[in-house]
Amino acid sequence: MAGVRKLARVVRHQGLHRLIFALILFCLLSMAYLAYHVSAGPKIKEAPVPLPLGDCVATSVVGGGQRTPLFLPSQVSQRRHSARTADTSRTEPVVLLFVESIYSQLGQEIVAILESSRFHYRTEIAPGKGDMPPLAWRGRGRYTLIVYENLLKYVNLDSWNRQLLDKYCQDYGVGIIGFYRANENSPSSAQLRGFPLFLRSNLPLWDYKVNPAAPLLYITKPNELEPGPLPADNWTIFLSNHSTYEPVLLASPRPAEPNQLPTHSHQQRALLATVMQDLGLHDGIQRVFFGGSLSFWLHKLLFVDAVGYLTGRRLSLSLDRFLLVDVDDIFVGKEGTRMKVADVEALLHTQNKLRSLVPNFTFNLGFSGKFFHTGTDEEDEGDDTLLRHRQEFWWFPHMWSHMQPHLFHNVSVLAEQMRLNRQFAQEHGIPTDMGYAVAPHHSGVYPVHSQLYEAWKSVWVIKVTSTEEYPHLRPARYRRGFIHNGIQVLPRQTCGLFTHTIFYKDYPGGPQELDKSIRGGELFLTVLLNPVSIFMTHLSNYGNDRLGLYTFESLVRFVQCWTHLRLQTLPPVRLAQKYFQIFPDERDPLWQNPCHDKRHKDIWSKEKTCDRLPKFLVIGPQKTGTTALHSFLGLHPAITSSFPSPITFEEVQFFSGPNYQRVISAGPSSPAALLSLHRPAWRPGAYSSHLERWLHHYQPSQSRVFLSGYYREQNVELLRMLKRLGQPLPIWLRDELHNASWS
Repeated sequence: MAGVRKLARVVRHQGLHRLIFALILFCLLSMAYLAYHVSAGPKIKEAPVPLPLGDCVATSVVGGGQRTPLFLPSQVSQRRHSARTADTSRTEPVVLLFVESIYSQLGQEIVAILESSRFHYRTEIAPGKGDMPPLAWRGRGRYTLIVYENLLKYVNLDSWNRQLLDKYCQDYGVGIIGFYRANENSPSSAQLRGFPLFLRSNLPLWDYKVNPAAPLLYITKPNELEPGPLPADNWTIFLSNHSTYEPVLLASPRPAEPNQLPTHSHQQRALLATVMQDLGLHDGIQRVFFGGSLSFWLHKLLFVDAVGYLTGRRLSLSLDRFLLVDVDDIFVGKEGTRMKVADVEALLHTQNKLRSLVPNFTFNLGFSGKFFHTGTDEEDEGDDTLLRHRQEFWWFPHMWSHMQPHLFHNVSVLAEQMRLNRQFAQEHGIPTDMGYAVAPHHSGVYPVHSQLYEAWKSVWVIKVTSTEEYPHLRPARYRRGFIHNGIQVLPRQTCGLFTHTIFYKDYPGGPQELDKSIRGGELFLTVLLNPVSIFMTHLSNYGNDRLGLYTFESLVRFVQCWTHLRLQTLPPVRLAQKYFQIFPDERDPLWQNPCHDKRHKDIWSKEKTCDRLPKFLVIGPQKTGTTALHSFLGLHPAITSSFPSPITFEEVQFFSGPNYQRVISAGPSSPAALLSLHRPAWRPGAYSSHLERWLHHYQPSQSRVFLSGYYREQNVELLRMLKRLGQPLPIWLRDELHNASWS
């Protein structure tokens, strides 16, 4: 019996071994089968890094593939020579803009371009049958260009105002720009009243081409035909056989079927003018008509050229554009967002490519040494690769620990943080002689934290910095430069890339939003309208999908495809010198109340308070009654004036002395202050000049009507009282009441 049990155990044991062996064999076969099918099946690849925009492509071809010019060279030269150059020397360099309302979209877009270009302008609601604003004074024109948001408001002016405006334009060589925006109620075709010009409206268009014969072209480069549909379906095109008209922008009718691409040659297709230039051969007035709004990017570019041409280049920037690309936060960033070896190699490769397009192009790297080698192993190798190629880049310091400078109230503590960063740079061979620095989060630059400027100068010998906060972050077109304590502060621009924008497909709003900004959108307009642009980017924009490289290579190629702009890069100190040569009036800062801007309040020292600022100011030059007004106000028990000075008496002299450069936090600590404007802008005794400038902005007929209405009831009461007392009426009172009752 025992032998039987032993035999059964042996059999069971051997069966277990066979089962285990069978399971092992099954697993091995399954793994081999899976490996075979995985290797033989389609590969799952990572999303490729987006490729930047390529070179300009010529698409104007005929059947054989040979490029065909849409205009002959002889036509180009003939049309350019037939145009008369505008002579606006007897006018002020001011644009008169007639808008539909102060809230109209197109009007705001026009204003944005004028303000970005720093051109002076005046806005008026387009008169229907009302009076035209005064156009000239003492033989000099007040305006060098007239712009109508709605072309029909100009065309349909009453005969008196139309003759008045046209006569002014003829006498002073002033041009006119007008926009025609069709809507559902617009006629499909019509003749423009008073012009040998016909228009057709509400058309969908396909492809577009800049006419190289158009005389107004300056910045715009007449590129080859650009394929594809134009945005919107309400385009207006202009038709005329008169020699005074020259097409500027042309397009073709959109094919009937949305997916039907045109197969015949462009020579066989109709080219319709969506922007038309009037050379002034009809009535002596040069004009430019737009068959749409400024929502199309190329209209913005041509509008800038039209303004320059019609003003004889008085309102025109040069073709030079200076670019500097800052890469902030080198060595700073979370694991997984930093640069690896391949990213650094791509940075060098792109820099070399861009140097062939932009002379002296060099990425400018800002570093905080405390965070060196704090990434993954691959990212730490990326740090090492950056340092091996350190001489290929420019470098500038942040704070050692990337802290905000306005949190430090002691200059010595700030300086010690900077010395740690400087020591790191010296130990690793990083160049430290650029004279440029950027504060983390722009803290302490504006609003000014004086301790930061002192520490910068003592440790780094800083001469230049930049910020996006002066005078405010938004709108970006208002950003300006200034000089404080010997340090030149340049405006800094954003480019749509932030620390969290690291993947192309995840770009906010979709990748098409980034491409739109590059191809004629906000980023392109920043370069177009600013002679000097310092762009802020971050370390994370050059790892992952390398959006920084994609963005700037695409931008440079697009700018060179469509414009004659001359792009170049200068080191920061030379860039600052160039900036203040172009804009010398920006040297003196314009202090503002930091408590009126939440961003400014957040980066303002906690030791400072807005309670020290005066509640109102009395401002005026000599002999204008400010002393008397100050004395009268001082009689009021609720008003405390500024403390008197033994030298300047009741005047603070804030604007004219060294106090102004001590920044606003050191201003007068009183509810009211009397400020004398002993500034070069005010010439004592030149009352007519000052009043004329005032009346240029505040017309006497805008002011007199208001005051007459405001005091009318009081004047009537004065009339009754004088009659009751049997006193004669003053002539001024009789005339005033007569004019008021008549109006």
